[in-house]
Order: sequence, then structure tokens, then C-alpha cells
Amino acid sequence: MKTRFAPSPTGHIHLGNARTALFNFLFAHSQAGCFLLRIEDSDATRSLLTLAKELEEDLLWLGLPWQEGPGEEKGLGPYYQSERQAIYALYYEQLVSMGRAYPCFCSEAELLMMRKRQLALGKPPRYNGQCRQLTAEQIAKKKAEGKLASLRFLVPSQQVINFDDFVKGEQCFSTDDIGDFVIQRSDGSAAFFFCNAIDDALMKVTHVLRGEDHLTNTPRQILLLQALGLTIPAYGHMALIVGDDGAPLSKRHGSFSIKSLREFGYFAEAIQNYLARLGHSYSCPEFLDIQALAQQFSLSRLGKSPARYDQTQLLYWQKQALLHLSNEKLWAWLAPKLYDLVPEEGKFDFIELMRGTLCFPEEAVVWANLLFGGNNAVSYSVETTNFLREVSPQYWQTLLSLLEGNSDFRTLIKQLQEQLNLKAKALFTPLRLALTGRQDGPELAKIFSLLGHANIRERILHAQNL
Repeated sequence: MKTRFAPSPTGHIHLGNARTALFNFLFAHSQAGCFLLRIEDSDATRSLLTLAKELEEDLLWLGLPWQEGPGEEKGLGPYYQSERQAIYALYYEQLVSMGRAYPCFCSEAELLMMRKRQLALGKPPRYNGQCRQLTAEQIAKKKAEGKLASLRFLVPSQQVINFDDFVKGEQCFSTDDIGDFVIQRSDGSAAFFFCNAIDDALMKVTHVLRGEDHLTNTPRQILLLQALGLTIPAYGHMALIVGDDGAPLSKRHGSFSIKSLREFGYFAEAIQNYLARLGHSYSCPEFLDIQALAQQFSLSRLGKSPARYDQTQLLYWQKQALLHLSNEKLWAWLAPKLYDLVPEEGKFDFIELMRGTLCFPEEAVVWANLLFGGNNAVSYSVETTNFLREVSPQYWQTLLSLLEGNSDFRTLIKQLQEQLNLKAKALFTPLRLALTGRQDGPELAKIFSLLGHANIRERILHAQNL
């Protein structure tokens, strides 16, 4: 079996089309199939080669290498539609010779007026076929006058198109609701309905898994492939991702591009785990690598209702990814921000300290300054200063006394508790604030170990002297 991801290079990959790519990748690998990448750049006015290359880079960074496509030729290319125009021309000619396609000279203004009249009459807007009846002489005359023509596919009337959507179930469409549609634009470029279907057939794609916004495209493409005698793939249409307001996900909901998420510091593994569960259920709630995600992927677990975007869940999987990274990979992620802050001998201890706390490198910078930036790096807010001033002098005196003869944190805390009979909050909070100036953060025992005896003593004395 073969799935595909066929984006248009008109912008960067966002979460919605990244999920489409991921689901097609997981589906193919769950069936030991092939994942194909095709770049649909037939619309030269909107497509950019630089964006196409960045799109490929984003997919590779996301951990979704294709087995067929640009750079992975399997004899069915080229895989950029802009390089396939000669192929499309053969099928245009075939449809025209069969009487299944005809030139249309209607202008945009005429088409707009046609739609307005139909809507005013309560009819669905579709092309009324007024260029269908043009004779060869009339066509030649219009072309001689310099009029540009698009090419329309002639949709047969009073037919029913049925297909079994492998996500949504049985689907039924009437050809009378479709209308003749453009397969070649007036500038000579191939329209989406046409080249998308032709390429799926010629590249032997067996399963087309895409968003439900493409559902009404499917009967048109089935008609095209039937007319040309080409193999029709199985189609499945997923529910879309929506924001909190139920509207399709957009930038105002936080739908960042994969490129911006990567630059912000997200891990590919975090995005994989988040998107894999956005509209698809897994029996295992734990963090999974890409191989495990593929092994447990099933079309039967795809949801039929819209999937709701949740920034909190994305952050959760970011933290989970951090917990599962090797020290080397985690340091490589942090190093550009921390290279001059964390001493070489302390870097892996620092990584273990931060692993369960941070989400992004900038947060590690704060803690690196606190721990390795000298005692002047610790500053107290007014609230913290007032709190520390209220701490009993006996607390500081006992703490300093125990510190002199003890370098083990847990032993020190146990003795401090026994001597002062304090509960957890009163026991730990003054010490944490004195050492870091913050009430939250990594495990205090690890902070204690990294700071060292001299720094700890100096910071406690500073807090005592307030």
C-alpha cells in the first residue's frame, strides 16, 4: 500500500497539514507500506521553490522521511508538479477527443454574475455549461480574437457517485450538484482537481488520507479517473483541527508553523506525540517514539468529530520529550544558550537538574545564571525580602551550624527538622528562597549539590542579614 503527502509550497507547514503528513506516515509504516511526498506547485503564481525546500526540511526535522519523492526516485516521477505539464497535456487531449472536456471563455466577472443569479434563485452555485455548446468555428473565432480559455471537464447529468470513505463511511453525491469544473486554467497550468487525481493514479497511491475539507473534491476526482480509465485510490477524510471557539484552527488560535515551533525550542518528538493523539486515540498514554506510534496507529481509532487544539497538551508532551532525551541530545539543544554559562564539569549535573523542570532553553538560562553566575546573580523581590526578614533568627543560626559539619542535604534537613520541629513548608521555603530567590524550581537537593558549600553559606548569610 502507498500513502502520500502532497502539499502546495505557498507557505510553511502548520499544525494542520503537519498532522496530515504524520497520519499518512504512520498509516504507511503501520502496514509496511510506502510514504510518498509530492510537491503540488502547479500554480506558479503562488508557489515558491524556496518554500518547497523548506517544506522538505521541516518534514525531515519532524522525523517523517519519505520513501518515494524528491531525492527518492522510484521511476514514477518527477515529483514536482511543475515538471509534469507534458504528462497532463496528454490527458487533456484525451479528454477533449473523448468529448469529456471543452474550452471555456467565460470571464471572472461573468462567472461571478452567474453565481449571484443562482444564489438569488436558491440554487447551489455551479457552472451552467454555457460554453459546452460552442462549435469548432465559434471556438476558433474566440481564440483568433485573443480570448483566453480554461478547459472544463464535462460532468454527466443524473448520475450518482458512491464511494466508501475509510474514515467517514459510505458517501453519496449527485452529479447534478457538481457542475462542469476547470481542469486547466487559462494560463495553461493544471488545476488542483485534475493534477492531484492524475498523479495519485500514475504514482500508484492506494490510500488518500486527507482533511474533510477535501470531501467534496473526491466525487470530481473519481469522475475524472473513471473517464480516463485510471485506477481510483481509496479515500478517507479526517475531521479538522479546531480552536476553543470551534472554528478551524488558524494563527489566532496559536497554530504556529513547524518552522517557528522548531525555532522556539520544541522537540520533533513532542510534536509527534501531540499530533498523533489529536483526532486519533492510543491505548498507551505514555510517551512513544515514532516507531511505536506507527505500530499502534489504526484507521479504526481515527475520530469522526473535530479535534480540539490544546496548547497545554503540547507543552505536556514537550516536557515528556525532555524526560526521554539522552544527556547528549539535551545538551546539544541547550548548548547554544548556555555555552558560556555552565562549566564543562557541571553540564551533565545541570542537565539532570533541569530535565523535569524546563520546557525551553531560555528557562535554563535563568537557572544557569542563578547557579553559576555568582552570589550577586540572586535577587530578591520585595515580597521575598519581606518573607525572609520574618524568618526566625534561630532558623538561620541552626542552619549555618549544621552546614559546617554536614555536606549531605538530606542529613542536614533531617537534623534541622529535628532541632526546630518544623513542617515541610516552613522547613524548605526559607532555604529555597535564600538560595534562588524563587519559590519554584528544580529539586532543592540537586540545587544544593551544584551550588557548593561556600556559595550556600554566603547566600544563607545574605538572607540572615536582611
